[in-house]
Amino acid sequence: MTITRTDATDRLTRDHVLVIGLLLVATFVVILNETVMSVAIPVLQEQLGVPPSVGQWLTTVFMLTMAVVIPLTGFLIQRIGTRPLFITAMSSFTAGTVLAFVAPGFEVLLVARVVQAVGTAIMLPLLMTTVMTLVPENRRGVMMGNISVVIAVAPALGPTLSGLVLDHLGWRWIFGVMIPIAVAALVVGAVCVRSVSPTVSVPIDVVSVPMAILGFGGLVYGLVGIGEAADHGSAVPVWIPFTVGVIGLCAFVIRQLRLQRTDRALLDLRVFASFQFSLAIVAMVVAMSTMMGTFIVVPYFAQAVLGFSPLSTGLLTLPGGLLMGIAGPVVGRIYDRRGPRVLVMPGALLITAGVWLLTTIDTTTSAWLLTGANMTLCLGLAATFTPLMTSALGSVAPARYSHASAALGTFQQVAGAAGTALFITVMTVVAADGRAAGVADAQAITDGVRTVFTVAGVLGLVLIVIVAFVRAPKSSVHPEHTDVGETLPDETSPAPTISVQGSSDELTRLS
Repeated sequence: MTITRTDATDRLTRDHVLVIGLLLVATFVVILNETVMSVAIPVLQEQLGVPPSVGQWLTTVFMLTMAVVIPLTGFLIQRIGTRPLFITAMSSFTAGTVLAFVAPGFEVLLVARVVQAVGTAIMLPLLMTTVMTLVPENRRGVMMGNISVVIAVAPALGPTLSGLVLDHLGWRWIFGVMIPIAVAALVVGAVCVRSVSPTVSVPIDVVSVPMAILGFGGLVYGLVGIGEAADHGSAVPVWIPFTVGVIGLCAFVIRQLRLQRTDRALLDLRVFASFQFSLAIVAMVVAMSTMMGTFIVVPYFAQAVLGFSPLSTGLLTLPGGLLMGIAGPVVGRIYDRRGPRVLVMPGALLITAGVWLLTTIDTTTSAWLLTGANMTLCLGLAATFTPLMTSALGSVAPARYSHASAALGTFQQVAGAAGTALFITVMTVVAADGRAAGVADAQAITDGVRTVFTVAGVLGLVLIVIVAFVRAPKSSVHPEHTDVGETLPDETSPAPTISVQGSSDELTRLS
């Protein structure tokens, strides 16, 4: 058994820097896949001979798989450990990417997207848990700034990469260009990554798994179904998956509340006892909904109304993505020195300004306005995501970092689905009403998009109110004396990092 302690004054070891660096690169690659389909789906529909209602499943099934797997990652991280879970996740993603590259038709490509999504769902919670475990409290802002680059820049760059590949190569190379990176990350990680977080021998609760699948899967499918129903009709009435989702989610919550009394919960809900964690989660949901909805609607508007090519459409998001990449670590350093309050309010104001600027678009809008609005939005997201994530995870006990990361990832995924569903539904309904009234198609779509960003602007105002209450997590004097099974304080500082292979009884004695 090996115990490694890292206090707030220690520097990260080379091994720790290598582990975090590998996880950052791997997570960036896997999350990039969430938005590469936004520009590619029309091309795939044409070349694979499938209607839009079927083609959209390449995105829908990815989101569904993410929503089902992420809630399980808190348990998996505690049970399996960093290295084997990293190898499992990257192996799944790599296999799915290779399968997508060689897919002979739509059905195989759909299966490949599921296999990809399993690996993607594991990587982000694993990255956040590892950072919270290894990084001293006074340096977490910079590291979380790097994670915010992964969360926000990768989706922003997805359409650019997709458009570039589609303009010069076939659709298969959207996946082909990622294969060498994924294989390299898998090989290097298998050699260099070591388990850095505690592991406990707790049997999985087999009853909770189908509850999570029905609950989170049903909810996300229902949200996606709203957008599909508004756009081109849904094969399944929207109320059915929503009903299944709500019932499954209620059953899942009740069972986790019972299991967490003996530390056997699949997703420990005691993380929500922290007010700052819960508040940051709500703020992240609003910001993530706005981001994902915008990243879907702006490319659609650029292609459908302004007639942009896939590459030109993708390039609209490139400056904003690069700006986020530059701003992320800077925002992290400011957080480490000044806390979250000096960042989240300006960030929320910039997000709101960016989406309100988009309410001024018309059928002759220039690419400069779209790019400028996107850059404003992205700078606001960079200033908001890092302090919210750091404050949220820093507000829970170290023993629950994995569950807090899983909860954060789950709500981000649901928020992305909700934002996409809300924006597409509003745009489609308004555009359909305009066409029915005799308005030209381009103008009807433009009216729908303007309405979408009016709704987004209202969400921005809500975000401003929420972040006004965000505070830095309080530090506890002796968090290491907290037993694994007892009720933890609302906000705690990180305990010494312990890498342990052993039973749960041994782990409790070490605590």
